[in-house]
Amino acid sequence: MVVAITRDEARVWRRGLTKGSDPVRLDRPSEAAQRHKTNQSQNHRGHDTDHKDPRFFEDVAERIADASEILLVGHGEGKSDYKDLFLNHLERRYPAVAARVVGNVDSDLNALTENQILSIARDWFASYHRWGFASDEPWVRHW
Repeated sequence: MVVAITRDEARVWRRGLTKGSDPVRLDRPSEAAQRHKTNQSQNHRGHDTDHKDPRFFEDVAERIADASEILLVGHGEGKSDYKDLFLNHLERRYPAVAARVVGNVDSDLNALTENQILSIARDWFASYHRWGFASDEPWVRHW
């Protein structure tokens, strides 16, 4: 199973990684729905609302609870790296699910098509199943 996660959405591929496979899309609840109010000046100074909404992570966790192997794909940008934040959530709340996360990949998700994400996942899993770990060798494409 593959989870591509950003601040605003998660895409979960539950049924195969073939080209053209459609993910289940889970959107983070809107800030309006959370009833948080910040004014424009707070947003510009970095005091925006907390985007680590546990309900979002809970929804994703429910979708992947039965997976035997989970690959997380995220944008890999420091403290706001949602794949790492999500993994931390799993480790705290669902350690058995977190134990089935076999790897994570940093990619520019905003620049990738879904087929490119699937290609990365297929390459990653091929290396993992062949060698028991993901490889940084040249035949494993990194976007």
